Amino acid sequence: MLSFGIKTVPQHTTYNEMLKVWREAETIETIEHAWLFDHFAPIRGDLDGPCLEGWTVLAAFAAVTERLRLGLMVTGNTYRHPAVLAKIAATVDVISNGRLDFGIGAGWNVYEHESMGIPLYKPGERIRRLDEACEIVKRLFTESTVDFDGRYYQLKDARSEPKPVQTPYPPFVIGGGGEQLTLRVVAKHADIWNSTGASVEEFTHKVGVLRNHCAEIGRNPEEITRSIQHPTHADDLAGTVEAIKPYIDAGATHVVLYLSPPYPDGIATRVADEVIAKLG
Repeated sequence: MLSFGIKTVPQHTTYNEMLKVWREAETIETIEHAWLFDHFAPIRGDLDGPCLEGWTVLAAFAAVTERLRLGLMVTGNTYRHPAVLAKIAATVDVISNGRLDFGIGAGWNVYEHESMGIPLYKPGERIRRLDEACEIVKRLFTESTVDFDGRYYQLKDARSEPKPVQTPYPPFVIGGGGEQLTLRVVAKHADIWNSTGASVEEFTHKVGVLRNHCAEIGRNPEEITRSIQHPTHADDLAGTVEAIKPYIDAGATHVVLYLSPPYPDGIATRVADEVIAKLG
């Protein structure tokens, strides 16, 4: 079954401008989910522009909405220790009364890591850390105390209360497309896999790779929802429709419409009427 959501990137905009879009989307039933990103400086446009912290804004939006599922597309695992991230995510799930989709990825932004003194490990290590982080977060979501002696992370008698509202835990949304390592982590941990920037042909190929990884661990690949996000411009919504159709034909069922600021008045309604209604 197809589901559609919007993504408002918290760069070069204000809290109130994004809130206006989310409040409008909250009233439109065909918009089922809404997203922010997880960056500390703009990733497009002027690097000196404003960029709000994603989890903070998400908690605020969770408190003023009631219907939309919500999340970050996606959290950079390298930015926070997974035990700290588990606490943040559980808190947002409680605030939202069980509407969090837990997005996570390996992390990639060179400038953010270098400028803030955060280690940016080699790709293989980042993905292995992501694997351990997913296990830690799931265990903290479900167990009273957690001991973990991993290659990269260690926990001893760790607690995280309260637990998320959703049981056993919020759906895990993993972003990334690396075929040898990332998609293995997706096969192991994800409820939703988000593919960004791949052509339809690449997306189709990666779906096949993911199926193979699922077969290796005995998991039904149909348990993993296939997600895409696509830039959506107010002056060419018809073009957005034509661009997304082939991905749906290729098996994508979770569509995130990526809106860029400035956000025109009524953009959520226009997206629902001119994009979602034609694709759904």
